[in-house]
Amino acid sequence: MTTGRQLVWFRTDLRCEDNTALHHAAQRGPVIGVVCWTPQQWRQHGHGDNKLDFWRRGVAALSEQLGRLNIPLKIIEAEHFDTLPDQLLELAETLACPALHFNDEYGLNERRRDRQVSERFHQRALEVHRYTDQVAFTPGELKTGDGRYYSVFTPFYKSWLKNIGADQLQQFDAPATQAALDDVIDDAVPELDTSQTVINAADWPAGEEAAQDRLARFLQKRAHHYDEGRDFPAMTATSGLSAWLALGMISWRQCINAAAARNGGHLGDGDSNLQSWISEIVWREFYQHVLVGFPRVSCHQPFQEHTRAMVWRHSEEDFQRWCEGNTGYPLVDAAMRQLTTTGWMHNRLRMVTAMFLSKHLLIDWRWGEAFFLQHLVDGELGANNGGWQWAASTGTDASPYFRIFNPTTQSRRFDPEGTFIAEFVPELANVDAKKCHAPDETTCQQTGYPVAMVDHRVARQRALDAFKALS
Repeated sequence: MTTGRQLVWFRTDLRCEDNTALHHAAQRGPVIGVVCWTPQQWRQHGHGDNKLDFWRRGVAALSEQLGRLNIPLKIIEAEHFDTLPDQLLELAETLACPALHFNDEYGLNERRRDRQVSERFHQRALEVHRYTDQVAFTPGELKTGDGRYYSVFTPFYKSWLKNIGADQLQQFDAPATQAALDDVIDDAVPELDTSQTVINAADWPAGEEAAQDRLARFLQKRAHHYDEGRDFPAMTATSGLSAWLALGMISWRQCINAAAARNGGHLGDGDSNLQSWISEIVWREFYQHVLVGFPRVSCHQPFQEHTRAMVWRHSEEDFQRWCEGNTGYPLVDAAMRQLTTTGWMHNRLRMVTAMFLSKHLLIDWRWGEAFFLQHLVDGELGANNGGWQWAASTGTDASPYFRIFNPTTQSRRFDPEGTFIAEFVPELANVDAKKCHAPDETTCQQTGYPVAMVDHRVARQRALDAFKALS
């Protein structure tokens, strides 16, 4: 086992507690941390200012946590991933670190980057230690009976539950405070131009302490009513942890173990509320496996290959109305305005708005996928792409093409009093609850709210005809 200084590369795992790479590196010798500062690459991958602002504050919080452990944090600045192999190698050699440690990521570009880094280090006879940390099972470990990657969640989930054990669920404490490395100076976290940020930093405090606090409050107060409240956007019923999970400020193990502790140690049964929430964490893993097993989804291609032939409408005007929340369907518009003014959208509404764009407007789901990623503080490739392809009936577990949510029915069911609509569509705040879900022309004239841009029945038939033409 190589001892001496160990270089730990932090990526979307911005935490000290339960960080597999950090734990194992600290067993070998004093640790030096490194973050590769590549905002331009992140922007090219579609992430916007909300995510980047949260990321920057997450790196700053990590630097503080590491500082308490006497672990210095170095910053490598680069425009693109291409230069990182040489920059990381130079840093390792300058700091006399014989080994690099990092937790694997599963996007196509990230896997290519990590392979190039590993090859460069090995050329110089330096060690690279890679760890499975973001998921319970390395993609490829769980496969169908005929040796394929799962393309449907339910059998994947059953296999996950069958194979999960103490090894996958083991958590690691943060390493002990090490002796100070007086010759290694911390780098300051660079500033970012995030002029388009709309998230409120007080609502999105970065770092693992904030994540742990949010998890504890969810499990104490809301988790046991999760099933009955999770679909109602006016209620605070979900954990709201997605942004912290996306950047690894909290691990999936910490979430699942904490939930299981309140569920008598059960994962797939017991309290149905806790079981449902745990399954949502497993969904996140499923989409990481999909990225590896079906790399076309990282290349703007549909999972269901026959849907490449789909003839989408290229209406910039209709797309813009959807983006601005001016479709004339109050729940859709409230959701879109929630996204553009807060940087987040309730999960039920992500399905409603995505299906409205791809089915009612018959506009390419990739337009919406990119718009979401540009605005979401919790945006990540796997979950965002998976959700959009589900709604558009082009993906894994895809909603059958004939399932087309009626946004008015969804509104009456999940926002019966119009509370959520009133918050984000102030034009309708004083309209009677019965009318606010489908305002008539007179109400629209009186309030200045737009008339519905499409008729549900007409739009539904248009979508059905377009999908039938594929078969």
